[in-house]
Amino acid sequence: MFALALAFALTTAMIAGCGGETTAAGGSATAGPPIVIGAIVSATGPNSALGAQERNVFVMMETVINDGGGILGRPVEILIEDDESDAQKAVTAANRLIDQKKAVAIIAATGSAPTLAVKPITAEKGLPQISMAAANDVTDVPPAEWMWRTPHKDAMAAARALKYVAESLGVKKVAILHDENAFGSSGAAEIEKSAPSLGLDIVAKESYKTADTDVTAQLTKIKGAAPEVLIVWGTNPGPALAAKNLKQLGMDIPYVGSHGIANKTFIELAGDAAEGVVFPAGRLLVPSSITEPSQKAVTDGFIANYQAAYNGESPNAFAGYAFEAITLLASAIERAGSTEPAALQAALNSTQDFAGPDGIYNYSATDRDGLTPDDMIIVRVEGGTWVLVE
Repeated sequence: MFALALAFALTTAMIAGCGGETTAAGGSATAGPPIVIGAIVSATGPNSALGAQERNVFVMMETVINDGGGILGRPVEILIEDDESDAQKAVTAANRLIDQKKAVAIIAATGSAPTLAVKPITAEKGLPQISMAAANDVTDVPPAEWMWRTPHKDAMAAARALKYVAESLGVKKVAILHDENAFGSSGAAEIEKSAPSLGLDIVAKESYKTADTDVTAQLTKIKGAAPEVLIVWGTNPGPALAAKNLKQLGMDIPYVGSHGIANKTFIELAGDAAEGVVFPAGRLLVPSSITEPSQKAVTDGFIANYQAAYNGESPNAFAGYAFEAITLLASAIERAGSTEPAALQAALNSTQDFAGPDGIYNYSATDRDGLTPDDMIIVRVEGGTWVLVE
């Protein structure tokens, strides 16, 4: 019900232009001390293609929530920190938000490495943390009782990608190219683990560093193994470099990417080489794929208001993760009737049938991911945009 009410608020709110580094300015008819929520994003650095829109969402949503009466009748203050895609800076930001700003919960972070760096802090302090990162270890590895996430985790995205490779492409010989960071390594490990059960053979595996400017050497080694498909797991710029280098080497094999390239930056960086690239993604990337009524209402309202706030720009998948994080947290506070950590923990764990652009969330004390692989779609880059494959 909160999700549907928020969809209505999104549809009717008048959202002004956004600015400021720590919070959005917005009118409010609320009273009492503000509820402080901390958000750590990668607004700059290698993950800025993901974090910039996440930051936009938090600025926008502070206005939307406060114009709608706040939470528990109190205004909301979303304090945004830029970790610059650096795990240690995320740690510093988390400590500042918790100890100095007295945040009741933390949404952190854009990247898997910063998220995992913040995780021990929120676990030690007993404070809810909602992640916008996909590495399996975010929720799979203890301590996880104070952690929830909004994107599909690597295991889900890998399962969806491998199903496409096995059933739709009908090939057997797979090569993996992955970023050496937490996200890329997690995805590559999941692919290696799951491929045999689908009759797929990993014939080559190579890695690159996030800051690398060329992956020709790795692709040349992969070419020698004669794979029938290349799976690239990472976030930009690496996957875009791989697409360009693949074309330069004349390697005419399908390119299957991760959900980490679900933004226009991949297409802009890869240029013509992006054409034909296929990857799993949440349904926000192709909104017409959403048919469930409550999910469609929330998604349509979110898209319309994001475009109104940001000069017609459409939200990418990572903006959706931020939107889901703040709305899930707001709903939990409302249902708990409190900002006490234990009450929020119980409310988040009891979240059921919560509609977001990426799916219907069902959390529990043993499931902090909330989604399933079936919530994902397969998309292809075609004509400089995304089209639904399946």
